[in-house]
Amino acid sequence: MTHLNRAKATAIVRENPPKWMVFSVLGLAALLTLLAGCARAQDDITISHGISTFGELKYDADYPYLDYVNPDAPFGGEYSTWAFGSFDSMNPYIVKGSAAASSSIFIETLMTGTADESGSVYGLIAETLEYPSDKSWVIFNLRPEARFSDGTPVTADDVVFTHNVFVEKGIPSYRAIVGAQIASVEALDTYRVKFTFFEPSTSNENLMLAAGTSVLSAAQFENRDFAESTLDPILGTGPYVLQNLDVGKQLVYVYNPDYWGADLPINIGQNNFETIRFEYYADPTAAFEGFKAGAYTFRTENSSQAWAENYTFPAVENGWVVTEELANGNIGRAQGFFFNTRRGKFSDPRVREAIGMAFNFEWSNRTLFFGLYKRVNSFWQNSPLEAMGDIPADELAILEPFRDQLPAKVYDEPAYIYPVSGDNQIDRRLIRAAGALLDDAGWTIQDGVRKNANGEQLTIEFLNYSPLFDRIINPYLENLERLGIEAINNRVDTAQYSERVDSFDFDVMISTYANGLTPSLGLRQWYGSENADVPSRNRAGLKNEAIDALVELIISAENRDELNLRTRALDRALRALHIWVPQWFKDVHTVAYWDVYEYGDVTLAPYALGVSSWWWYSEEKAAALIEAGAF
Repeated sequence: MTHLNRAKATAIVRENPPKWMVFSVLGLAALLTLLAGCARAQDDITISHGISTFGELKYDADYPYLDYVNPDAPFGGEYSTWAFGSFDSMNPYIVKGSAAASSSIFIETLMTGTADESGSVYGLIAETLEYPSDKSWVIFNLRPEARFSDGTPVTADDVVFTHNVFVEKGIPSYRAIVGAQIASVEALDTYRVKFTFFEPSTSNENLMLAAGTSVLSAAQFENRDFAESTLDPILGTGPYVLQNLDVGKQLVYVYNPDYWGADLPINIGQNNFETIRFEYYADPTAAFEGFKAGAYTFRTENSSQAWAENYTFPAVENGWVVTEELANGNIGRAQGFFFNTRRGKFSDPRVREAIGMAFNFEWSNRTLFFGLYKRVNSFWQNSPLEAMGDIPADELAILEPFRDQLPAKVYDEPAYIYPVSGDNQIDRRLIRAAGALLDDAGWTIQDGVRKNANGEQLTIEFLNYSPLFDRIINPYLENLERLGIEAINNRVDTAQYSERVDSFDFDVMISTYANGLTPSLGLRQWYGSENADVPSRNRAGLKNEAIDALVELIISAENRDELNLRTRALDRALRALHIWVPQWFKDVHTVAYWDVYEYGDVTLAPYALGVSSWWWYSEEKAAALIEAGAF
């Protein structure tokens, strides 16, 4: 079934509850859809169906659908997976509460990206955007047909409201970034909204920032405080609405048969499931047993031990459950143990480096991970943004002004890579080297333990919420004890974990810094000093003037080569600061699923797996499993 006749067919089969800008003047938007090419300029105003960081778009204005989707994908069935812990909020845009899985599914943005292109967005709620050569403002022309799920139209006033409420009451790091770039947002008429920036720019970053604005219904919050956590879902324009929730147990989203955007080229071949269901588990082992029993049908396996040892149960052996390794073209995730540098005991990079040297990745990979992983060393591993080897002249020219704010090793040594450990869990050579660093930093052995000049003992608490990490952390603790450090693994529930992280009440936590191939304004959230002491993505609490300056250089890059070079310089500097102990990554998606899904002959998108979006449910395969007694 295609998207063109989806709404009609859905209305027919749904007898019982299921399981689960136009310009106001001159009609310019309509004219644009007839023109070939990405954009055109008129009176020094560029009008386009999309925007990219460096001005190049893969898809022309008249593209029929995205290259990686099946435009004839059947519609129906259910995608089901699992979620860890629990939730107490359906609002993912505020600090309060633990948001439910995919609780942003209701919300769409003015423009949206694709999974086969980095740093580009195309019209969604907004059909086009227009901006002057100095990029001091941008106007988005909303689609008159855009509707919230209650049938009310989307207007420019809703965009203005959303921007204002996010800045006033949203996540602090969002306010810090957006509030620093966007001076005002105003409704020009019903379907035209204008963003004015504080400063003109030679780059497209501000345009991209504005294009990513989510759109909420102003009417919904007339008598409701946006900042208060609630289980009432946010009214959005997206293809799914909430069907059912059972806190701590289950969450079900159902496709809206009246979804306004089903036939847009950006959506053709996507949103193919009638329902999307999350089953909640407090324990990963119980979650795996639930998958084996068919309680849910799709699983991305993150445990190397489970992937190597556990997928031998009968449903796999008889072909009912498929296991696959699918190519992952994204960068290696910056996953690691992150230090809370706000705490004085972690203020010296030598201390952080020494603690990192005690983690034996090679032994862990061989003994615990079955050799399935590679070591992460870079914040942009496995990409053109990764710093490598001795500092080249072009990176040196960028980093030279910051010699007083960065460790000397940035300039004198190759980009930092943690030493390769030996075959044994405890590599005495590295333990001795780590001990020497601690001695130099003033943490010496006193009465058999590490203490500073004030007699304070060096202790470390690893804050952890997953029992799967116990087997990784506990051997690490033994190595740290060899250094005279008292270290513990404190596993808490997800609610306590979130509360402690948000209040900076931790020594070391496990996190992933989600860097992309086209880094931009978001870098301020991860590494900016202004976000170090507010709930933000800057988990480590990093404050460094050189890092702040390098982030701004990246944001102002005018072409891809310049962006890549400046990011390599930032990567080199960050690695020398040792704000983390890097862990591991895989260049494949390891997935298991009951054989009811297909993704056809289309090319898998390099930057996303997209199961819940452009995969689809096979009624024929599901019937075969039922006949075979699988369910």
